[in-house]
Amino acid sequence: MDFIWNLVSFIVAIGVLVTIHEYGHYKVAIMSGVYVKRFSIGFGKPLYSWFNKDGTEFVIASIPLGGYVRMLDSRLDEVTADNEAQAFDKKPVGKRIAVVAAGPLANLFFAVFALWIMYLVGVPEVKPIIGDLVADSPIANSGIKAEQQIVEINGNSTETWQQINLELMDSIGDKQLSMSVQSQGQSYARTHTVDLANWQFDPEKGNLIQALGIVPFTPEILPRIAHVAKDTPAARAGLQVGDQIVAYNQIEPFDWIKLSGWIKQNPHEQLHLVIERNNQIEELILTIGVRESNGEQTGYLGIAPELAQWPEHLRFEHSFGLFESLQQAVIKTWRLIAVSFSMIEKLITGDVSYKSLSGPISIAQGAGQSAGLGVVYFLSFLALISVNLGIINLLPLPVLDGGHLVYYLIEFVSGKPVPERVQEIGFRIGAFIIFMLMSVAILNDLSRW
Repeated sequence: MDFIWNLVSFIVAIGVLVTIHEYGHYKVAIMSGVYVKRFSIGFGKPLYSWFNKDGTEFVIASIPLGGYVRMLDSRLDEVTADNEAQAFDKKPVGKRIAVVAAGPLANLFFAVFALWIMYLVGVPEVKPIIGDLVADSPIANSGIKAEQQIVEINGNSTETWQQINLELMDSIGDKQLSMSVQSQGQSYARTHTVDLANWQFDPEKGNLIQALGIVPFTPEILPRIAHVAKDTPAARAGLQVGDQIVAYNQIEPFDWIKLSGWIKQNPHEQLHLVIERNNQIEELILTIGVRESNGEQTGYLGIAPELAQWPEHLRFEHSFGLFESLQQAVIKTWRLIAVSFSMIEKLITGDVSYKSLSGPISIAQGAGQSAGLGVVYFLSFLALISVNLGIINLLPLPVLDGGHLVYYLIEFVSGKPVPERVQEIGFRIGAFIIFMLMSVAILNDLSRW
């Protein structure tokens, strides 16, 4: 079921973002007097198509991994004196620049719109309180203590864990970062310098927050089972929601953290559980399951614990009024753009590992997880991917919109178009680079799957 849910969420997300991107090209092309022959969402065999009154064919194709707008072009089509003025390549270079730039810009404007709606509706959040620190980690060595709230990183406000994750992402490859924390009951914050000189983030071994040594605060973990996944060792052994674990392997008192660690380290081993069900003590013998992760075998059981309620003073609704929501959406989109460019720069310089690249499998998992949490979380995910899609398309690679813009800007400055032979060589180089990047991203996906 997770696979189907992720797949459907992925198709919806990519479908929306590609439609927005291609509609930007289409709309500005029409406004510029260019005849659009086809507007396609997806590649491959058409599944459904129709024509509008202007003769444009709209297509939904079988491979939902992109799309395109096919415009009349005298280099590819037979053009007569009657329709020559509608050919894309015959338009002034300024209009061609506008048509090409409209796709990425549409993605950026959509990100603002999605975040605007998200902030209007409101997102349930919890304050970013540090629960514990990993010994000898960058954060532990900085003087920051547990039970403090992170309020700023590098001068940027961090009201939520998502904002903290974004700022930490922007700090990958840096020598240090500044983090302002506030103790409970105090009205002022202290700023600490966190040394990142020896900090290496491996995306295959956890998230940025954990990698820095931060254990977020969570409510008390109760010894009751809140969820039993289907077709898992726990389900096959007969464990049920509501069972209270008294002990495991004759170890008392029971500790979820210790049990979780033991399970991961002992695939295929037998586990002796003592549980309380309907006021009766029962004993179960289970065999730990095994999963492959990054070439290593880890154990799993398929259960999740019940958590105590979050304290009310740590919960809040991240929402704003009509105009402030728009302002916050613009600020967040701009921050996403800045971080995206920063990550690209660090990827080129080697400060960020190629392992950080993600492909369609990771996007599908993110789409499924965010959609499962609710509409506002899915909107946040769409905004993030929309910004990434817009920025990637602006890269100066000839096969992308950014490459076309480079050619047209050269023509605009020099007054002469870039020779066809040079463009053709550029397209081949660009296609090779894109193919290599996509191959690495897909291999990264498969190694994490």
